[in-house]
Amino acid sequence: MSGRHSGGIGSGLRISALPQTLKMIFKLAPRQLNDEIALAKAEIKRKGTQLGVAGAFFAVALVFVALLVIGLMVAAIMGLATIMPAWLAALLVSAVCLIIAAIGALVGLRKFKAVMPLVPEETIRGLKYDLGIAKEGSAFDAAILDPNSEQYKAAKAAKEAAAAKARAEKEAKAAAKPELGPAPTEAELRSRLAQRRTHLTGVRDDLGRELDVKAQARTLLAATQVRLQAGKEQLSDKIAGFRSSARSSAGSPTSADGQDLAGTIKQRWKPLAVLAASAAALAVLVRRLMKG
Repeated sequence: MSGRHSGGIGSGLRISALPQTLKMIFKLAPRQLNDEIALAKAEIKRKGTQLGVAGAFFAVALVFVALLVIGLMVAAIMGLATIMPAWLAALLVSAVCLIIAAIGALVGLRKFKAVMPLVPEETIRGLKYDLGIAKEGSAFDAAILDPNSEQYKAAKAAKEAAAAKARAEKEAKAAAKPELGPAPTEAELRSRLAQRRTHLTGVRDDLGRELDVKAQARTLLAATQVRLQAGKEQLSDKIAGFRSSARSSAGSPTSADGQDLAGTIKQRWKPLAVLAASAAALAVLVRRLMKG
């Protein structure tokens, strides 16, 4: 997770780093989301294993409940055996259980048939009819909605062929994917998520600093003042050099030499004066922006 966000804040103008910061955020966010999904899958798998263990204990409990029922049945048979033969008591208890099971099964079957089919067939057929009319108009053949018609069978066969083709293409794409090695463990996912979260925190803080207008204005003002000071020093050096050269020249200069020296000074003074005026105007503008 090393990069330009691993260090502190640079002293330069950071607005130029804004595109790179946004690019880094758009690069890290999908990876973070994918790892979050992978971590969720790992947690679901772990909880599924725990549910399987809990289900095993429930199964053991049900087995012992069944043994309890068997014990009660044996007790009932032995109780009846005191007043009748044992075989007759066992047969009587079994007959009662059979009658109760048959009644429950018949009632359940009747209720189940009453709600079949589970899907609202008429509503679905009406929706398919409306969609067919919307797509084809009067050319739509309603016979395609009848399961016993040839049109329905042909459409079903075409749909199955398309599904088989799509499944084959999906399997081919899956086979063409490169082997990425073993899936990361839950601990590795947590460590990777923590590292990337720290990286995203630094990126987000840098983005806030880069979008801070006042901070950028202060940086721009400081850079302008440095350049203005450098321009002033350069101007002072030039003027001192001109004066030194004028004093060191032998005798009094002629009229032509004086004009040349004056022209040279004028020619070099104007750009420096323009630079100083521009820097001053920029400094005033930045200060007004910060106050506003």
